[in-house]
Amino acid sequence: MNLVQFKGTRGDRCVGVPGKDGSELRILRGFSSVYDLVFAAIKAGRPLTEFTEAQLSERTESYDAVINEGRLLVPLDHPEPSRCWVSLTGLTHLGSAKSRDAMHAKLASDPDQLTDSMKMFRLGYEGGKPASGEIGVAPEWAFKGDGQCLVAPEQPISSPAFAGDGGEEAEVAGLYVIDPQGVPVRVGFTLGNELSDHMIERQNYLYLAHSKLRECSIGPELYLGDLPSNLAGTVRILRNGKPVWSGSVVSGEENMTHTIANLEHHHFKYPMFRRPGDVHIHFFGASILSCQDGFRAEPNDVVEIESKPFGRPLRNPLVWAKEEGLVTVRKI
Repeated sequence: MNLVQFKGTRGDRCVGVPGKDGSELRILRGFSSVYDLVFAAIKAGRPLTEFTEAQLSERTESYDAVINEGRLLVPLDHPEPSRCWVSLTGLTHLGSAKSRDAMHAKLASDPDQLTDSMKMFRLGYEGGKPASGEIGVAPEWAFKGDGQCLVAPEQPISSPAFAGDGGEEAEVAGLYVIDPQGVPVRVGFTLGNELSDHMIERQNYLYLAHSKLRECSIGPELYLGDLPSNLAGTVRILRNGKPVWSGSVVSGEENMTHTIANLEHHHFKYPMFRRPGDVHIHFFGASILSCQDGFRAEPNDVVEIESKPFGRPLRNPLVWAKEEGLVTVRKI
């Protein structure tokens, strides 16, 4: 089962389940947000899929109309955006066969000659998949922002004027809530575009934290259940409606250096990330980047990411914000 959050024709929030042919959204009764739905299921002690099925009404909406009219919302959010944490982990994917062969050659070289990125990748490659019940090596981790940085599907993702570039990162994200006892609860998975500034990062790896403080998008569908172990998809960049770059996306644990459980442990091991009622959006890393091919996106390019289990594709045009100039701080 997949879930979609969207605005109804009267501007009210709705939660829907795509039908078998994907043309309609069947609307839930009594719930205007996935957040409320999840906590009601937790309180009832029932699996989310089973609980959701019991809330289905006979009301439907055209999925195409919701998309074309710009009424999609991100598939999980918090009523107070500051209580939605958005974070990521990187250097977690093996990549394509070609890049994998090159990676293996580099890993076989003198460890002292490896870059910090390659050292981190190697740590995950060798220790990111521990035996059940054991703790593996910690991955790279970065903070992206709070709920204010989430952009709904089909809406523009904005890069700041000072950005070096606006580079897509097609990823899978895990979506979580923290239950009343402070236990993380995985709601499901979704497609994500974890926009980053690769030019700033290339100046110096210590600029990585700056490069990640950008808007991002997730959705449109929330996939309930375990992530397939071998996930395939496609990412395209469209210019004036025509593809100007595309690549194959691979994810799932068969294509990763870490297990999902290990990535989750190393995020939620921090008590501040287990505050009851909070929402967490956690990106699991990209397997391919257009910038690796020397491609550079332009304003109004559209990034399109799709993978069959996630239903409709995630699409967002790219725009650049206006220059703000010097930000000054006043005294009181």
